[in-house]
Amino acid sequence: MGRVVLVTGVARQLGGRFVRRVQREPDVDRVVGVDVVEPVHDLGGAEFVPADIRQPDIASVLARHGVDTVVHMDVHGTPPTLPGTGSRSSVKEVNVIGTMQLLGACQKAPSVRRLVVKSTTSVYGGAPRDPAVFDESTPAKSLPSGGFAKDAIEVEGYVRGFARRRPDVSVTVLRFAHVLGPSVDSPLAAYFALPVLPTVLGYDPRLQFVHEEDAVEVLRLAAREPRSGTLSAGTFNIAGDGTLLLSQCARRLGRPTVPMLLPAIRWGRSLLQSVGATDFSPEQVRLLTHGRVVRTTQMREVLGFEPRFTTGETLAAFARVRGPGLLPPETLARTVDRLAAKVAPPPEEEPQDEEVGRRG
Repeated sequence: MGRVVLVTGVARQLGGRFVRRVQREPDVDRVVGVDVVEPVHDLGGAEFVPADIRQPDIASVLARHGVDTVVHMDVHGTPPTLPGTGSRSSVKEVNVIGTMQLLGACQKAPSVRRLVVKSTTSVYGGAPRDPAVFDESTPAKSLPSGGFAKDAIEVEGYVRGFARRRPDVSVTVLRFAHVLGPSVDSPLAAYFALPVLPTVLGYDPRLQFVHEEDAVEVLRLAAREPRSGTLSAGTFNIAGDGTLLLSQCARRLGRPTVPMLLPAIRWGRSLLQSVGATDFSPEQVRLLTHGRVVRTTQMREVLGFEPRFTTGETLAAFARVRGPGLLPPETLARTVDRLAAKVAPPPEEEPQDEEVGRRG
C-alpha cells in the first residue's frame, strides 16, 4: 500500500504544480487536493475535494482517505486570482484559523505520519539592526506587527505545538525566500511587473529568490522518507545561491526606478496599489528598505537539497516570461555605447616622422 498525500491550497498554480509532480513518486498511491474553489488548472490523476480548512470538516477528509502525509501549502500573503476567493481578511483566516483546524484534524488522525508546512523567511522581519545573514535560529530584531509575516509567525507557533503533542509525526517547516517563476502570484512578482519601480531613497536592499521549480522539488523531497545521511524533520531556510541588490534587479528587468522618501511611500501606498501593486504593505516596504538574506547551510547539509537555479537565474527566468521593461538591458547598453562614442574626444593623430615628411 503506497502513501496517501493530502495537499492544501491546490487552486493556486504552485499547489497545482506540486500535486502533478508528487503523483510521479513511485511510493505514492493517491493524492488528494483540497481548496475552497475548484482549480482552473489540471491536477492530473489527483482527486480534488472541495473543502474549507477553516471548518472542522477537514478532519473527515483525512479520515475518509486514510491520509498519512499532509503538505500544507495554503499559507499565503494575497488572495488567489480567482473569483469569489475573498480579501486580505479572508486570507488571514485561512492562514491562521485554517492552520489551527488542519493541525487539530491531524492530531486526531492516527494515520498521519508526516507534515510539511510552507512558510516564509518573512518571519525574520526587517529592521535597521538586522544581522547580515539570518539562519534558522536567529531571532527577529523587530517582530512584524501585521500582514502575512505575522500570520506566518502564528502558523509556525501552532506547528511547534502540534509537534510537541504528536512527537510520532515527522514535521518539516520550509521557510521560503521570495518564490518567482512563470506562474507564481505574489506581492513581489506584482511589484517587479510594474512599469516603474518605486524604491526607498537612500536604500538598496539585498534580495534572494527561489525558482518555482526548486520550490516544488524541495516540497517533494520534504514529503518523502529522507535519504540516507539526511534528515527532513525540522525548520529549513530555502533560497537560491547568491543575492541581488534591488538596483541590479531593476536593471536586469529593464525597469526604471523612482526613489522616494520613506514617508512618501508610506503615505502613497493606496496610490501604488491603484497602479498595480497588489500588496504594497508595510511588510513589503520594510523588505524594500532593509532587504533580507538567509543562510541555507541546513538546507544543503541536513535536508540534502541543492537548488537548480541561483537567485540571478531565477530573476532571469522571471524576466523572460514577463517581457522587456521600459529600459531593456540590451537596448540600454547599446544606447549608452552610442552616446559614449559620440561624446568621446577624437583620437589624437600620431606625429609624422621628420624623415618621411622631408622625403614627401
